[in-house]
Amino acid sequence: MVPILQFIGFIGDTMLGLLILAIIINAILSWLVAFDVVNLRNRFVFQLSHMLDAVTRPILRPFQKIIPPLGGIDITPLIALIVLQGVKAYLWTALINFLIHLAGGGAGGA
Repeated sequence: MVPILQFIGFIGDTMLGLLILAIIINAILSWLVAFDVVNLRNRFVFQLSHMLDAVTRPILRPFQKIIPPLGGIDITPLIALIVLQGVKAYLWTALINFLIHLAGGGAGGA
């Protein structure tokens, strides 16, 4: 049972890491589009932007409802990154360690 919980911990940790990476790439891509470095008329850029927006929108939307843009700059990706890093580093690790402890694995880790 403990190896299964460790594997679930690894998968969850990796998924949170990929979500953090997607938010960073989406923010950088939005800046590149805003400063006309890349163009959304390029099919690859458009598809990448659309995919990243679809992945990150459910995470960023609740923050955008609470935090308005400051001087036209959307800081919600930064706030979301801080929250996700905290979840990944503390809450997720603590949850997996607690479940491993309940399963009788002693002091295991994710």
